[in-house]
Amino acid sequence: MKINTTELVVSAVRRSQYPEDKKAEFLLVGRSNVGKSSFINTITGRKKLARTSSTPGKTRNLNFYLLNDLFYFVDVPGYGYASVSKKEQKKFGLMIEEYLEKRENLKRTFLLVDLRHKPSEDDILMYNFLKYYNLPVTIIATKADKIATTKREKHKKLIIDTLKLKEEDNIFLFSSETTLGKEPVLKYLDELLNLNENKEENTKSNINWYPRTYA
Repeated sequence: MKINTTELVVSAVRRSQYPEDKKAEFLLVGRSNVGKSSFINTITGRKKLARTSSTPGKTRNLNFYLLNDLFYFVDVPGYGYASVSKKEQKKFGLMIEEYLEKRENLKRTFLLVDLRHKPSEDDILMYNFLKYYNLPVTIIATKADKIATTKREKHKKLIIDTLKLKEEDNIFLFSSETTLGKEPVLKYLDELLNLNENKEENTKSNINWYPRTYA
């Protein structure tokens, strides 16, 4: 897949503001500063589509990015940022929960974690929260360029074991600095979109094989 067109369609805080065109949506979740904005910019090939910042907690709404007029990335506020008030954290939580409970357009969630570190308690809670809603989850292990090639397998295994990934989940190694993982992710998105279009014929797709990993 090649991304030819991208745009931020809406920055929503409530369901009434969500797009109504029924296009497939892929949710992006992760700790503050894990690299969600950089992931979006790398995948789309646009450096400034999603605003990046060295200060965590900049995303405050659900941002719907339309790619190729075909599907959306939905970027939500990052979690685990201590400076965000409990009131704001509760607001973010309710915003995400409302989206997960009612959004039929959601096809898969991408949980971004930092490859350099063991998944945090917040990462584990988010993963379990998503599985509570029976959502298939794909792990994007960011900042892979910061880990020596010979040590990446060890760090990847730590993520798999800590989160206790389910059979239908997958993991990609990714770097916005080197674009490691960009092409595999684009190919994977293409597979998911095709699977969605032909789900009656593909009751058991080869993308649901554990622990399938990509780099």
